[in-house]
Amino acid sequence: ADPAPGSEPDSDPTVTPVLILPSCPPNRSCSYQRFVNCYRCFYKLQPQLTRSIYDQFISQLQASIKEEIQEVKNEGNLEGLFSSLDKIVEEAKDREEPAWRPSGIPEEDIRSTMVPYFLKHRSHLRRVLREKEEENRKVAQSVLMGRDKIAELQQLIQARQQAWQ
Repeated sequence: ADPAPGSEPDSDPTVTPVLILPSCPPNRSCSYQRFVNCYRCFYKLQPQLTRSIYDQFISQLQASIKEEIQEVKNEGNLEGLFSSLDKIVEEAKDREEPAWRPSGIPEEDIRSTMVPYFLKHRSHLRRVLREKEEENRKVAQSVLMGRDKIAELQQLIQARQQAWQ
């Protein structure tokens, strides 16, 4: 596995040439150092061009990321959601009671939010039931009064019929 005498170290796949650069000098970023390490052969030939390519790559990458973020914002209507969230936060500043937070126990979380709703719903249903029972009682009374009136009229009709005969 030794390279043949006189062969270049770059041509042997078992030998990895190492380019030693100062670690993150003040005027260069660590990401640039990583970039140079990836393209060390090119950096050896033209360091200024490597820096120019790196700068273009970074600027295009940043522009692309900003475009993607804006696209996600537009698709999900995040601007509106964020503004409504900000509004909720502003409204909550005046509250003295703490905001609801999940406890981590699903049964308790559901109970704490659903029980008040169900109690309110139950009281509403009871009120509607009382109203319907009252309405049914009035209807039953009017039916009984109607039956009594019909019975009276039948008796009156029979009495007149017998008187006529």
